Amino acid sequence: MSLTFGGTDAGAPTSSRYNFLHSMRKLATSLLAAGLITLFLLLNPYGLRAQTSSAPGAAEPPGGKGQQEQPGATLKVDVKLVNVFVTVTDPTGAPIGGLTKDNFDLAEDGYAQKISVFNRESALPLSIALAIDTSLSTRRDLPLEQASAKRFAHAILRPVDGLSVFAFSEVVNESTPGFTADIKRIDESIDHIRVGAATALYDAIYLASRSLDRRKGRKVIVLITDGGDTISKVDYKEAVRSAVEAEAIVYSIIIVPIENSAGRETGGEHALIQLSEDTGGKYYYATSTAQLDDAFHKISDELRTQYLLAYYPSQRTSFSEFRRIEVKVAGVPDASTFRVRHRAGYYTVKSDF
Repeated sequence: MSLTFGGTDAGAPTSSRYNFLHSMRKLATSLLAAGLITLFLLLNPYGLRAQTSSAPGAAEPPGGKGQQEQPGATLKVDVKLVNVFVTVTDPTGAPIGGLTKDNFDLAEDGYAQKISVFNRESALPLSIALAIDTSLSTRRDLPLEQASAKRFAHAILRPVDGLSVFAFSEVVNESTPGFTADIKRIDESIDHIRVGAATALYDAIYLASRSLDRRKGRKVIVLITDGGDTISKVDYKEAVRSAVEAEAIVYSIIIVPIENSAGRETGGEHALIQLSEDTGGKYYYATSTAQLDDAFHKISDELRTQYLLAYYPSQRTSFSEFRRIEVKVAGVPDASTFRVRHRAGYYTVKSDF
């Protein structure tokens, strides 16, 4: 059938034929679009991701609410294995070893998930970003922090592991640079850090997370600081998100030279406590060299007694960009008294580092 605009064909009015064909094309287009959407959902029932804001009632991500919806949001198909590193301790804080896959229940956004990979973590490579506060507020304690940090590195590192030293004041310097298991090189990096002026704590967390992002195995940030931040270019929410996206476990050793000092940065302390909890780590207070050494010793013990639970998400309940994870231990005596620590969740849309 031919269609001639501005005339007739086979005695039929042009406008009638055009309207008929136009209606048929619209119907065909609608049916095709509906068919494609149905086919996409059938082939990919849970890998649908969108760069949108959190749905009403969805769990709020660490550090605050997620990014707002951007114009031209894109759908992405990415069925990704989600790693969850878990630490289990008894009421005294001692790590619990010897648990099996059947002792763990894992859920995402309230929906039970099948654990596809289970490992005890003592054998996996360990990457540690050791970030030391060298601002003026810590200058009297810096030599003690350096000595304790070196003892920690000597005790924890194996040939398969790597450690990188970050010193932060008004700027952040990766003193090593890069990750290494060479103890002599690490000792020299720790010895050569120098006191600065201001404190770029959040910048240090962000840059340490970036350095860990593409590393394999377990990733850890150990912060030694009094908790203050005075000059960072990134804010707290950005720092938290960078650590969560890198799958870094954050341990904070908060230096308190004089208990309840008038100059104590309690706001910064609370931020570090929340950051440690959101990433599955822990915080410690240290008012002496003995307490500093004890904190490092406890971190070492935990890193030798962790578990890896990994799963493929089986259900998507919303387009929220943050998925909340929950892990419980069951089937062993006194399981109800155990403390289970792990990262709070993960982002479905990753930031551009």
